[in-house]
Amino acid sequence: MRPSLVSDDMHAWIGAEAVGSVGIPASRYPLTDDERELRDLAYPLIEPPFSRQRWDNIIGEYGLNRILTSPWNHSDPSLYGAELMARPFRSATARYQRLIEDVRNDVVRIEPFARIAARVADMDDKRQRSLGYIHDLDADERANAERRIAENRLIVRWVFHSLNDRAEGYHFALERLVAADPSPLAADAERVWNLLKMRIGRAAPRAEKIAARG
Repeated sequence: MRPSLVSDDMHAWIGAEAVGSVGIPASRYPLTDDERELRDLAYPLIEPPFSRQRWDNIIGEYGLNRILTSPWNHSDPSLYGAELMARPFRSATARYQRLIEDVRNDVVRIEPFARIAARVADMDDKRQRSLGYIHDLDADERANAERRIAENRLIVRWVFHSLNDRAEGYHFALERLVAADPSPLAADAERVWNLLKMRIGRAAPRAEKIAARG
């Protein structure tokens, strides 16, 4: 993406979308650096994998086209496979390589997201405890702090819902691809998919702990 199209808070809408789905207003407090990074790292994990190659990707980055599913609605696992099979590729090898690349991209994104999520959650715990000790904190200030905490927790929950849905969709696609175009690359795709499941499983307990605080 061209630097001229990027702004610091381009993914700030993710928090508003997350709390809006459960009927909570978004916080009016500015994002901290860690909260901004949380949203930046969340976006590629909730965006449909094929959307990054769309000509109007910038619209999705700013949340203007709402191509994302609701945070709490599980997506149809067949959609990724249908897209993969419908798109023109030069060969079956290229189709397998695209699947492997999409899965691998998610694999490498999980740990950085999990680390920033843990850091944000730690600061939110401190923020929550401090609310009872801040002198003359008015109702609006308290509400904005609590809404931001809710935003951060719901974003983490959203990402892990998305990751589990994506893993299901990738495997559904792999099975259909094997049926249509058997290839030795199927074994490579299976290995990287297993790695994705392992990374999700390793990070999920931390995510569940963060989400349970809300």
